[in-house]
Amino acid sequence: MQFPAAQIALIVKGKIEGDPNTTVNSFGKIEEAKEGQLSFLANPKYEDYLYSTKASVIIVNENFEAKQPVNATLIRVPDAYTAFATLLSKYQEIKQQQLSGIQQPVFIAPTATYGQNVFIGAFAYLGENVVVGNNTKIYPNVYVGDNVTLGENSILHPGVKIYHDCKVGNNVIIHAGTVIGSDGFGFAPQADGSFIKVPQIGNVVIEDNVEIGSNTTIDRATIGSTLIKSGAKLDNLIQIAHNVEVGNSTVIAAQAGISGSTKIGNGVMIGGQAGLAGHLHVADGSKINAQAGLGKSLKTPNTAVTGSPAYEYNKAIRSQSMARNLPELEKRVKELETIIKQLLAERVV
Repeated sequence: MQFPAAQIALIVKGKIEGDPNTTVNSFGKIEEAKEGQLSFLANPKYEDYLYSTKASVIIVNENFEAKQPVNATLIRVPDAYTAFATLLSKYQEIKQQQLSGIQQPVFIAPTATYGQNVFIGAFAYLGENVVVGNNTKIYPNVYVGDNVTLGENSILHPGVKIYHDCKVGNNVIIHAGTVIGSDGFGFAPQADGSFIKVPQIGNVVIEDNVEIGSNTTIDRATIGSTLIKSGAKLDNLIQIAHNVEVGNSTVIAAQAGISGSTKIGNGVMIGGQAGLAGHLHVADGSKINAQAGLGKSLKTPNTAVTGSPAYEYNKAIRSQSMARNLPELEKRVKELETIIKQLLAERVV
């Protein structure tokens, strides 16, 4: 597929500097792009590559001032990184639109229904009363259990498993190997030390515009719903326990774990390998640093915490700074002790 610079500028609402008829057919990093490729410059530390790259079209920030002549056609936009992401999305959308139809072999229950322009890959399984919206793509080896609803324009990558009764909204992307709706970790301790399983009869509800990375697990609720709200972005290898709520536009990095019934607000950022205890409330806009262990609720919006147990970020940084100075402080204390001993000895004399 060939795309002229003029068409690209129209998509990203940019201004062309150079030949509007320059065409590209793929993307490349600015340091290694070839002729016929589109690249971008957002980070100033890569500016030197702008003058040597072979990329044909480059997206730059509108306030960028070149220090040397540039051979490529430039497209100036308010935010080069966002514009480039928009183009990648459009490119991916075009490729996805080319996928349609039902491969064989598949199993589709007689009561399952699906909309227009869907793709169902080989060895997929759609259970009873499954509903699949228009333009949704189900890749090979996907399991969709009974009574599951999949919205429009969603993508289930290979090996995704969605258990019964769960609901997935529109424009949702779920990457390979992810499990939605497995049982929550619920066991009642008995007097003899054994455990009795507590049946998990709820479901998982994933709202619109959510993306979930590979090999993430989201447990169904004991009663009610585990809820991932609109715009949330989950990385790979995350554990979301039963009855958790993840707020709108919250982002969670890889290997984080959220214990049962914790409620996470809107616009929260959770770093990699962070762990949250159960039944907590995390206020809107909170930031939980990587490897933090959160054991109590964050009630004040926009609070940043770090460490394990987690505590307020600025205080943690000051504490770390003081800890680094402990050897010097110890030295000074010993010197003061020596001086005090000398003074006391002089007084005795």
